[in-house]
Amino acid sequence: MRIAMIGTGYVGLVSGVCFSDFGHDVICVDKDPGKIARLEAGEVPIYEPGLEDLMAKNVGAGRLSFTTDLAAAVGDAEAVFIAVGTPTRRGDGHADLTYVMAAAEEVARAMTGYAVIVTKSTVPLGTNRKIKQTILKAVPGAEFDVASNPEFLREGAAIDDFMRPDRVVVGVQSTRAADVMADIYRPLYLRDFPILTTDLESAEMIKYAANAFLATKITFINEIAALCERVGADVKEVSRGMGLDGRIGNKFLHAGPGYGGSCFPKDTSALARIGQEHAVPQQIVETVMRVNEGVKSRMVEKLRDLCDGSFNGKTIAVLGVTFKPNTDDMRDAPALTVVPALVGSGAKVRVVDPQGRHEGEALLPGVSWLDDPYKAANNADLLVLLTEWNEFRALDLKKLAKKMARPRMADLRNIYSVKDAKRAGFEAYDAVGRRALDI
Repeated sequence: MRIAMIGTGYVGLVSGVCFSDFGHDVICVDKDPGKIARLEAGEVPIYEPGLEDLMAKNVGAGRLSFTTDLAAAVGDAEAVFIAVGTPTRRGDGHADLTYVMAAAEEVARAMTGYAVIVTKSTVPLGTNRKIKQTILKAVPGAEFDVASNPEFLREGAAIDDFMRPDRVVVGVQSTRAADVMADIYRPLYLRDFPILTTDLESAEMIKYAANAFLATKITFINEIAALCERVGADVKEVSRGMGLDGRIGNKFLHAGPGYGGSCFPKDTSALARIGQEHAVPQQIVETVMRVNEGVKSRMVEKLRDLCDGSFNGKTIAVLGVTFKPNTDDMRDAPALTVVPALVGSGAKVRVVDPQGRHEGEALLPGVSWLDDPYKAANNADLLVLLTEWNEFRALDLKKLAKKMARPRMADLRNIYSVKDAKRAGFEAYDAVGRRALDI
């Protein structure tokens, strides 16, 4: 099948590459000539494990190409995916549909025959019907269908999520569109992965509801973690005890410094706004958003306590600043709250992150970037573990402690333990929702 993918951001590029690996002929479109030139040269502009090799494989097979010419890509496409950005709109928290609607209008003028226009971007309820109206207004009598096909890709595991999904959600209005979408996802049908075909509004809502629920699980366990610290319980044991209940499950029950990234902050904000607009306030989601910001602020105070009440003049090593491991994404990362608070209070901050420097240099001014955790710890007053990269899961704690001016650690991902820290020679260790080692 011939597919045009409009947008080569995270969702568009991963989806386009994976569709081509299914055997489809895919053309990825972007208005940025520089990005297209990099892609044509085999350079992937984002960090996603395995993506560069998979892209090279399918370009070599002749199934995947890149262009700035939308009209040429759309002209004979049987399906056109819109995968452009929907950033949070300033002032009201809603998703900004400017790029989606502009793409829809441009696609309308480029179509030469029937095609299914598929929304891959995360969009508020009713957007697909607006896309249909936009296309009909631009080209009255155009022959097409619209479909909603929200993505559920985890950064750092996107290829596996695409190839082995928990489910694929497809919202359509006609049998013809459903048949086209079934052909696109046929390789997954044949391997018995669940394909849920529903109406447009339900597909749009599934995306928001799923992300809001996961954000709620994270925020819930972070509140429980705060209580555990007060009553002497261990949140890791609490999480395990909860997760063994089949009705709850163990995923997204890991206490930490709060959620971030490209999806949860944006989608919870948009869902709350949708609820307000329809006079059905999403009070749980609104509370989750507020509590999550409080969690990040609580982490700053935890670090301040480890620095005897003041960051001024302290040297602090921060391990990991991306919002999660295996990505270079800094969007709404807890580091964007924690690190500026340290720098702004007079700390000298050294940062180590395997992929975070590319975006982090602009977002975190005033810090020093190093490649080695042990060099970062040299003569430091505090070590902060903020993102759980594999490189930080088996550190030589004894070596770190010996290098530090004051061997103190804030383990905000609960990788180590009081026992580990004490045995290594740390004089103070604090985690999230667990017993601390005090001076």
